[in-house]
Amino acid sequence: MRSHQKLAELAARQHGVVSFRQLRELGFSKGKIARSSEAFRLRRVHRGVYAVGHDGIGDRGRCMAAVLACGADAILSHWSAAWLWGLQSPCPADIEVTTTTPRRRRDGVRVHRAAGAHSESGHIEQIPVTALPQTLFDVAATRSAEDLATVVDRARRRGLLDLDRVDALLEHRPRAPGSSRLRAAIDIYRDPAFDRARSELLFLDLTRNGGLPRPALNTWVDRWEIDAYWAAERFAVEVDGWETHGTRRAFEEDRLRTEDMKLAGIDVVRVTARRIERQPREVADRLRSHLERRRRELGL
Repeated sequence: MRSHQKLAELAARQHGVVSFRQLRELGFSKGKIARSSEAFRLRRVHRGVYAVGHDGIGDRGRCMAAVLACGADAILSHWSAAWLWGLQSPCPADIEVTTTTPRRRRDGVRVHRAAGAHSESGHIEQIPVTALPQTLFDVAATRSAEDLATVVDRARRRGLLDLDRVDALLEHRPRAPGSSRLRAAIDIYRDPAFDRARSELLFLDLTRNGGLPRPALNTWVDRWEIDAYWAAERFAVEVDGWETHGTRRAFEEDRLRTEDMKLAGIDVVRVTARRIERQPREVADRLRSHLERRRRELGL
C-alpha cells in the first residue's frame, strides 16, 4: 500500500506520468507493472513510460513523458522549451528533447543530440528544461527569424531576457548554427530605449540601418505627442499599431490629429507596425524620400 501512495505522489509531481525505472525504484516488480498495465492502471505513453490511472495527461504530461522516455540525461529543448517558458503557443505536437547519447526514434518525440552535457539547465514545474539562453539559441538554429523575434520579445516583456547570459553563450559558440541570427535578434534590445515598445525599437533600428538621422521618439510638438519626429524638416511619423493607437476611438482621433498637424505646418505620414517589422528597408527608403522632399520644400 505504501508503494502505491508513493506512486501517486510521484505521478502528481510529474504531471501524471512515471517511468519504468521509477516504478522499479518504488518496489514494483516487472510482473506487477505488467499486471497494472493489463488492468489499465498504468497506461503506456512511450516505451518505458506510463500515465498513472488515466490517459488525459495534458501538455505538461506529454513533455515530461518525452523527457522520461529519452533517458536520465534528457532535457526539454527547442520549440517545446520555448512553450514551457511561456514564449510561444500552442505546445508542439511533437515534443523536442535534447540528449547527449543516441536514442531510438519514438512517436511524438523529436530527439536532438548534444555534443556534451548541458551547461545551463533547470526545471519548470518539475520538468527538466534548457536554460532560457540555450532555448533562444536552439530556436535561432531551427525556427524562422520571425519565430525567434517573437520569443525574444516575449522573453523581454516577461523580464526573462538576460543579455549578459545570452552574450556569454554566443561568445562560447560564435559560429554554431543560429548564432548570427540570435545575435541580430537581440541587438535591438541594446538601445538605450530598452524599455520602449518593440515597434519603437525596430523603428530606431531601421533608421540606423538606413542611414537616416535619428528622430526624437514620443516627443511633444505644440500640443501633440508624436511617435517619431525630425525637427529640422518638421516631419512626423505616426505608427499604427503602437499601444496608443489600438482602439476604435483612437482610429478616429488619429485621422483628425493628422489633419490638424498638417494645418500647423507639420508634414506627417502613417506607417503600420507590421511594415516596420516586415519591410524595414522599404520603410527606410520611403522615409528618406519624404525627408529629402521636405528639405527641398523648406529650402534646407
